[in-house]
Amino acid sequence: MSDENPLQPPPWLNAPPVDPYPYEESHDLRVGPKLHPTLDGLLPYIGVWRGRGRGGFPTIEDFDFAQEIRISHDGRPFLFYESRAWILDEQSRPVRPAGREVGWWRPVLKDDRATDELEALMTTPTGVMELHLGRRTGTQVEFVTDAVVRTATAKEVTAGHRLFGIVEGALLYAQEMAAVGHGLSPHLSARLTRVAG
Repeated sequence: MSDENPLQPPPWLNAPPVDPYPYEESHDLRVGPKLHPTLDGLLPYIGVWRGRGRGGFPTIEDFDFAQEIRISHDGRPFLFYESRAWILDEQSRPVRPAGREVGWWRPVLKDDRATDELEALMTTPTGVMELHLGRRTGTQVEFVTDAVVRTATAKEVTAGHRLFGIVEGALLYAQEMAAVGHGLSPHLSARLTRVAG
């Protein structure tokens, strides 16, 4: 029988501090890690995009917004997606912050090669997480929700459909949403231009 205390402190408890995260993430293909070969079909999306759009839904008035989307990679077989939007007034002045979203896009692999099928997770700070299944056709990406998970206090979002495309160098998208008793309805659309990457 040992006299040692089985509840010894873990070895990391008094370890020295660590340096900052050592692995680079990039939205610019000229710097940072090499793009994972399974992401070649999504390469046109990598960058920082900024522009404006229009939003609405059957339960709210239409609104104008500005948006910045950053799509980056760290050398692994997925893309990181981050979106920040803000409401604009009639003179295009910022009124208040609007939707935020983070997520990951990744190609479905078969025999270690990317197919045209995609999976995506999209999460908002308002308590909604969507699992999307999609397909890439050329420079167009289409996603449809496979599942929606909500916190107890989140709005009732039940489905979504998103269409992204690179058109004449710009990122265009349209998003439909089913929520609060309404079926799929137009919700957001925007045109964003590349500002970095």
